[in-house]
Amino acid sequence: MTVREALNWAKNALSAVSGEDAFVDARELVSFAAGKRVRGAGDTEELTEAQKKTLESAVNRRLAHEPLQHILGEWDFMGLTFIVSPDVLIPRQDTETLAEEAERLIAERGYRTLLDICTGSGCIGISLQKRTGIRTALSDISPAALEIARRNAENLGADCEIVQSDLFSAFGGRKFDLITANPPYIPTETVKTLSEEVKKEPLLALDGGADGLCIYRRIAKGYGAFLNEGGALLMEIGFDQGKSVPALFEGARGAEIKLIKDISGNDRVVSITLL
Repeated sequence: MTVREALNWAKNALSAVSGEDAFVDARELVSFAAGKRVRGAGDTEELTEAQKKTLESAVNRRLAHEPLQHILGEWDFMGLTFIVSPDVLIPRQDTETLAEEAERLIAERGYRTLLDICTGSGCIGISLQKRTGIRTALSDISPAALEIARRNAENLGADCEIVQSDLFSAFGGRKFDLITANPPYIPTETVKTLSEEVKKEPLLALDGGADGLCIYRRIAKGYGAFLNEGGALLMEIGFDQGKSVPALFEGARGAEIKLIKDISGNDRVVSITLL
């Protein structure tokens, strides 16, 4: 079987689960099996028997609705490659909106310290540490997620403190210039309707309570004690939470509340900046 034949076979096999992304998924899985980036439909290089078996196994896993990123074991975010597993949320392009705004604030305001709560894979905090040099703490309530974050920081050479914490519980007496968060924000009932692929991501990182706002309420009550004067809080939100999340912070004194849209034009990040 040549690479070209493998691509055609995988694309046809995956069309039922991947739809219009079938070729993209096929190319990723053929590259995974071949151990290198394949050139495309014109590639006539032969796959070995071992590579064909790896490809067949990977395609079968994808047909069982296992996320592509879990099969590959890694995914790119902000130009860096992160280890991913069922213990963490898969890094998504939408979240780069938050990271880009954080990077802008770090440069504009000279922020020196960052706390990334609900860190998961660590993709936000690690990307910012690598790109700006900011002193960074990564925290999550999940020990399994923190192990992935630790491995990512080590693999990428990021100097990050790793702290198990239920939001701010482990940070008494400490303050930061910038706090970032991609908390669970999907309403409990809506979680049940998600695709089979998304349901294979950790429930802890998806379920935001009855109305999706449970963690935001807790952040709103506690963040002020952990933010330096002139600091900022950036949170990712669901596309339909552009009014409900900012409303939780409207009582904050001396704070500018801003809503930032993602590349698709959806409300994606709430910024709370202390003036």
